Amino acid sequence: MNDGVNGVALAVFIFFFVLVTAMGFLAARWRKATNEHSLDEWGLGGRSFGTWVTWFLLGGDLYTAYTFVAVPAAIYAAGAAGFFAVPYTILVYPLIFTFLPRLWSVSHKHGYVTTSDFVRGRFGSKGLSLAVAVTGILATMPYIALQLVGIQAVLDVMGVGGGENTNWFVKDLPLLIAFGVLAAYTYSSGLRAPALIAFVKDTLIYLVIAVAIIYIPIKLGGFDDIFARASEAYSGTNPATGAPRGSLVPGEAGQWTYATLALGSALALFMYPHSITATLSSRSREVIRRNTTMLPLYSLMLGLLALLGFMAIAAGVEVSNGQLAIPQLFENMFPAWFAGVAFAAIGIGALVPAAIMSIAAANLFTRNIYKDFIKPDATPAQETKVSKVVSLLVKVGALVFVLTMDKTVAINFQLLGGIWILQTFPALVGGLFTRWFHRWALLAGWAVGMVYGTVAAYGVASPTQKHFGGSSKVIPGIGEIGYIGLTAFVVNVLVTIALTFVLRAVKAPEGIDETRPQDYTADAGDPGVSTELPLDTADTAADGKR
Repeated sequence: MNDGVNGVALAVFIFFFVLVTAMGFLAARWRKATNEHSLDEWGLGGRSFGTWVTWFLLGGDLYTAYTFVAVPAAIYAAGAAGFFAVPYTILVYPLIFTFLPRLWSVSHKHGYVTTSDFVRGRFGSKGLSLAVAVTGILATMPYIALQLVGIQAVLDVMGVGGGENTNWFVKDLPLLIAFGVLAAYTYSSGLRAPALIAFVKDTLIYLVIAVAIIYIPIKLGGFDDIFARASEAYSGTNPATGAPRGSLVPGEAGQWTYATLALGSALALFMYPHSITATLSSRSREVIRRNTTMLPLYSLMLGLLALLGFMAIAAGVEVSNGQLAIPQLFENMFPAWFAGVAFAAIGIGALVPAAIMSIAAANLFTRNIYKDFIKPDATPAQETKVSKVVSLLVKVGALVFVLTMDKTVAINFQLLGGIWILQTFPALVGGLFTRWFHRWALLAGWAVGMVYGTVAAYGVASPTQKHFGGSSKVIPGIGEIGYIGLTAFVVNVLVTIALTFVLRAVKAPEGIDETRPQDYTADAGDPGVSTELPLDTADTAADGKR
C-alpha cells in the first residue's frame, strides 16, 4: 500500500465526485414534481420512472459499493465459498417476478409507500405493520454504514486522510465531506438524485469490470496462472484457525452452508426497504416485469467481479483488512488515471444505495411510526418534512456507526440484518397471495424468528470475535451447518401456520382487509388507480367503493 497520496487517482476521483454532486442537486429539476410536498414525489420520484431508469435505479440499489468490495474480498479470503452471491442473485429474479408486480399494483391502487403500509392495509394490524417497519429500519442501518465503509476503503488506498496516528478529524474529514454532500442532495432532491446518479455509477462499474477482466489477466499471465496461484495460496494454513485458508472448489462439508446462504439471501433481498422503494417508483407493473427479466445482466457482472478475488491473490496483494484487497489490486495494476476511475466507481457505488436506503428507512418511520402512532392527522407536507429530517438522522447514525465501531462489527451486523429482514417474508409475500394467515400468528412467527435468529447469531464465534462472528450454525434436526436466517425463517413459518389453525379455531378477530382481489392486478391506466393521491385520500376512495 502506498504511503503517500496518489494524486492522479485522487484528481480523477474528485472529478467524478463533483460531477455526481452537481447531478444530485440538479435532479430536483429533473421530472419536476407536480407536488413537492408529498412522499410520492420526494420518496418515490413521483412513481414515474420507466424501464431504463428503474433498471439503473434497482441495479444501483442492489449492487452496491459493498458488493464491489466484499464479494471479491470473500473470494480473496476463503475461495469458492464467496461465490454464493452469484447464484442467489440468479435465484432472486424468478422469485420476485411472481410477487413484485402484485405489490406494485396494490400499492399504486391504495397509495402505499412502504411494505408496512401494505401489511397494515391487508391485515388491519398496526402492530404487525410496526414490527415490519422496525425490522426494516434496523436491517437498513448497518447496510448504510457498510456503504460508507466502502468509501473509506477507497480513501485509505488512495492515501487520503493520513495514517492511523493522524488526528481523527483530519483522518475522517474526506468521509465527513462525502457524507455531508450526500445528505444535502438527498434532502433536496429525494429519490430523483440516486436515480439520476445511478446512470453514471453503473456505466463506470461496467467499464471498470470490462477492463479489469481483460487487462489484469494479461498482466498476470492469463487465467491458468491466476487459478494456479490461487489454489496454491488456499492450500496454505490460516494462522488464526490452523486450517487451510480456503479452496478453489467448494468442499462437501460446506455445501449446506453454501446452498442455504444462497437461498436465504435470495428470499431476503427484496424484503429490504430500499429494494421496495426503488420498485414502487416505477410507473407501471409492466416496467417491473421487464426489469425482472433484464436485471440478471448484473449477475453476469457479479460473476466477473468475483474473479477479482483470485486476481488479487495472484497479484500478490497483501492487506490486513480483506475489504482493501480489491481497491489495492486496482492501485497496483492500473495506471493511476484509470485507478481513479475504478475508485470513483466504488465511491459512487456507495452514494447511490446509501441515498436510497436512507430514504426508505425515513419513509418507514414517517408512515408507520410517526403517522400511525404519533401524529395520525399529519398532512402530506408534514410527512415529507419529517421524512427528509429522518433521512438525515439515519445517515448520521450510520456515520457514527462507521467512525466509532470496528469495521468487522459493521459487517456482522449487516449479516444479522439479513437474518432479521427475512422474518418479514411471510407477512409481505404471503399477504400478497392469501389472507389465510392470521395477523396475530404472523406477529408471533415474526417474534420467534427474530429471537431465534438473533440468539443463534450471538452464539457464533470467529477467530476475531466471541459473538456475532458469522451467519451460519448447525441446523437443528439435520446436523449440517446452514444459514441461520433460513433456519429462523422456517421456524417462523411453522409457528405462523400452527397458530393460524389455533386462532381460526377459536375465531379470533382477523382485522379488516382494505384491499380487493382486482387490486393486485391493476395497472396505472386502469380506472381508479392513482399514482398521486396520498394514502389517506386513496383509502377514502377505496372505502367509498365497498
